[in-house]
Amino acid sequence: MRRNPFDELEEMLDRVSKQVEEGMAGGGLQVPGSVPVDVADRDDEYVVTADLPGYDVEDIDLTLSDGTLRLDATRADEQEEHVEGRYLRRERTRKSANRQIRLPDPVDEDAIDAGYENGVLTVRLPKESTDEGSKQIDIE
Repeated sequence: MRRNPFDELEEMLDRVSKQVEEGMAGGGLQVPGSVPVDVADRDDEYVVTADLPGYDVEDIDLTLSDGTLRLDATRADEQEEHVEGRYLRRERTRKSANRQIRLPDPVDEDAIDAGYENGVLTVRLPKESTDEGSKQIDIE
């Protein structure tokens, strides 16, 4: 059986991604705009936990496509100080963060559940059942 040449490339990218994540967790490497995440493999589901302090639910966009969970968050902050109708100071900031997580196994897209509380996003992705049970085979 021939090996898919893209499997080797994907394995290499997974190793690099893991090294970057470990570097971030150790306080070393910081990737601007990257969201720190934990991905737990529980027997029947994956649980992704992401830290997004300061964002509102409306600021966060979550999509699943081709086995990859994509998280995008954008927020805008404005501060103004007025003195008799004129600006004394006005500051605007726009922050965005994103992350893509490749899931190792297919998930049940209709059963995905996400919640956001106190700056922490939790996404539950139930694994797709591969056990279809026994199937009666007719003999002709």
